[in-house]
Amino acid sequence: MEPRPRRVPFTDRLRVPGGRDGRRMLVVAIIDKVGTGLWSGAATLYFIYVAHLSIAQIGVLMGLSGILGVAGPPLAGRLADRFPVTRVLVVAQLARGAALLALLTTNDYALLVLFSALGALPDRASSVLTKLFAARVAGPDRIRYQAIQRTAVNIGWAVGAAGAAAALTVGTAASYQALLLANVVSYAVIGALTLRCAEPPSPSRVVASPATAPGDGLPPTASPRVPATPWRDRRYLAFTGSEIWLFLDDSILQVGFPLWIVHATDAPVGLAPLVLVLNSVLVIALQVPLSRFGETRADARRLLVPIGAAFLTGGVALAASAGGGPWLATAAVLLAAVAFTLAEILHSLSSWELSVALAPGEAQGAYLGVHGLAQSAQRSLGPVVVGAAVSAGPFAWPVLGASLVLVCLAQHRLVRPDAAPAVTAPESAKAPEAPAI
Repeated sequence: MEPRPRRVPFTDRLRVPGGRDGRRMLVVAIIDKVGTGLWSGAATLYFIYVAHLSIAQIGVLMGLSGILGVAGPPLAGRLADRFPVTRVLVVAQLARGAALLALLTTNDYALLVLFSALGALPDRASSVLTKLFAARVAGPDRIRYQAIQRTAVNIGWAVGAAGAAAALTVGTAASYQALLLANVVSYAVIGALTLRCAEPPSPSRVVASPATAPGDGLPPTASPRVPATPWRDRRYLAFTGSEIWLFLDDSILQVGFPLWIVHATDAPVGLAPLVLVLNSVLVIALQVPLSRFGETRADARRLLVPIGAAFLTGGVALAASAGGGPWLATAAVLLAAVAFTLAEILHSLSSWELSVALAPGEAQGAYLGVHGLAQSAQRSLGPVVVGAAVSAGPFAWPVLGASLVLVCLAQHRLVRPDAAPAVTAPESAKAPEAPAI
């Protein structure tokens, strides 16, 4: 019989893994999200009322920014395997602030697109670097640290969004510019805090001693090990590809629910923002308690079954919300919101642990960088998929839920312990054959 997940004592629930640097990076994450919450709620309005862009122009600007941002995670991962992750993270944080500050210098459309795109690159990179730092500083407690961090950033995001809502009641150009500057200041603050963090140990940055230098301490027939690369690891690439679909909960909650409530149900329109509030409350309340169910690779793999069930429940509930009056529609929408939020919480645990556990230590940054492509790709693909589901009608939601179940089952098989990594090495990297005896 397999051991049950251990129950965490109450006193340990208050402990943040990673010691002082773990706590400091947690503060960094909170300040980062407060600043992001302040600006995100005002960004579109800034481009409309301050930069005087049309809706079509804003769509193109955000689309091009998203395309360039896709390159951020793998680039950051490669750099973090070669240089101290804290220093790379500081550069990314300051670059985010510089690109955002540059928006204040012009209303020229081409330059606004350029600055927004240049800001998207370090913005996507910083999320991977933060994850990599957490994985290294927290060690075996990385799942608990991730859960605490997600709880904290949700609180930070809510505080920032509330501040933006208060500032936007003024509705002047100066108020939009003030929110932008507040986010820039947050980047400067977190950059300074990150500089005070010690560099966590990294298996990818071990300096060889003279005794083990190539050609000195190695046997004559041996050759230096070729670093692993995620681009030749077919299993990791397949895992990352499946993650794109499983990250759809983000687009479903952010885009799908508001569109569906307004266009297909009798539920009150005011329910749309309440869904996001419910999502944040549930994440804050459940993320840390549920983290004990994903502490190992085997635990993370087992979570894929309830994740699929939650996705299917949410899809069926959304379909049912279109078939009744306001009370039934409201109840069904809330049930769907709970189901998709539960899927989001459990998937964050499973995805975090598997993405690290499947990555070899000497190339951890490169692997996590590739895994970061899944969320970047979902941000571009997700709204299109969700918009198509809304247009197709109620039947589309159970079909989408069933497809997510199939992806969960496929990933469950893909990451099984007896599945050897499918790595294709170049011919020059293969070990020489032993001489015949």
